[in-house]
Amino acid sequence: MLKKVPILELRLGMHLHKLEGAWLQHPFWTTRFVIDSSADLRRLHACGLSECWIDTALGLDVAVAAQTIAGPALAARPAPAKVQPPSPAGDRPLNAELTQAAAICSRGRKAVKAMFNEARMGRTVDAEQCLPLVEEIAGSVQRNPGALVSLARLKTRDDYSYMHSVAVCGLMVALARQSGLDDSRCREAGLAGLMHDIGKVLMPLEVLNKPGGLTDSEFDIMRTHPQQGHDLLKDGQGVAPSTLDVVLHHHERIDGSGYPHRLAGDGISLLARMGAICDVYDAVTSDRPYKDGWDPAQSIASMASWKGHFDTALFAGFVQSLGIYPTGSLVRLASGRLAVVAEQNPAKLVSPVVMVFYSIKSQLPLTPLRLDLARPGTQDRIVAREENSGGRFSQLEALWADPEVLRRLRA
Repeated sequence: MLKKVPILELRLGMHLHKLEGAWLQHPFWTTRFVIDSSADLRRLHACGLSECWIDTALGLDVAVAAQTIAGPALAARPAPAKVQPPSPAGDRPLNAELTQAAAICSRGRKAVKAMFNEARMGRTVDAEQCLPLVEEIAGSVQRNPGALVSLARLKTRDDYSYMHSVAVCGLMVALARQSGLDDSRCREAGLAGLMHDIGKVLMPLEVLNKPGGLTDSEFDIMRTHPQQGHDLLKDGQGVAPSTLDVVLHHHERIDGSGYPHRLAGDGISLLARMGAICDVYDAVTSDRPYKDGWDPAQSIASMASWKGHFDTALFAGFVQSLGIYPTGSLVRLASGRLAVVAEQNPAKLVSPVVMVFYSIKSQLPLTPLRLDLARPGTQDRIVAREENSGGRFSQLEALWADPEVLRRLRA
């Protein structure tokens, strides 16, 4: 049975069902759990909200909880169902997270498409409706930072606009966590990433989807999308100032050469500097109407060479969150074999887990072999990134992602 109670009446053993307030106003990834931690209880009492809902079928009622303060044990009542807290960041293997991440990507594509269509029809955008999706994406990133962002990179050209928003949301959460931001700021970063390109819904389709380079006049049109996105959202519901700022300033550069306001250095907010990195990385690694995506490792190396574009400290954190050789990168090994990066070893970024599949010496495919380059005794190592010139190796993603996962991603 659901019951509305004041926050200050919450006690250990109660099952929290819902908090009465905006998602960004409280410090929890999920609001449905048994309160079995004194630390969580203190955070709830201090969160600044006044009321919440509890479920007395899954936890203690107010009267029962009050009795426990006086001393009676909980043995007289069956223990409430234990809800496991979210896993610490990165403790779920990539393969175990991929199926769930694919389902989230699929739902995210549909949700963003619906939101963009609403905006195109001139309807007010309700950012609060996106919060459950942001929470799902953040939860996946928390369980394994590489799964969702690696899958989201595999978008089709037709899905680019929608999946780009999902991918940047995941990348923003991963970078925020790597940067030590608290849960509330991680959510803000994720929501800003999801909404950052909303202004593109107002761009002429013949320019947005042009299968070739833009003329100067077409590029001038495209450069208006940050301001148009800001104007579109500023009167919407649940749009935080940080989201508006990222929408407006994710194309600014540290050296002041960006747009629309040519901001520089610390004049660009932290989240907007993060947004600039995440937006560019997903853009250059994705297939677009006018170009094929770059290899992930090639993209990291290229972005590192662009002086004045990005905050160097944040970019270093971005590389730490993804890896020097992100999942899906094609690499050459010292043994004269080619491999695809299948998973990261966070403690050894230059020694990920790879899938070996091709012999350079014999120019013949090999039976795929999973090799952990960080494992003691492993003799092989990465010596270079490898270009997939002309797409000579097709379906590389099938070496690190199960075919059923890929099917679900595109469902």
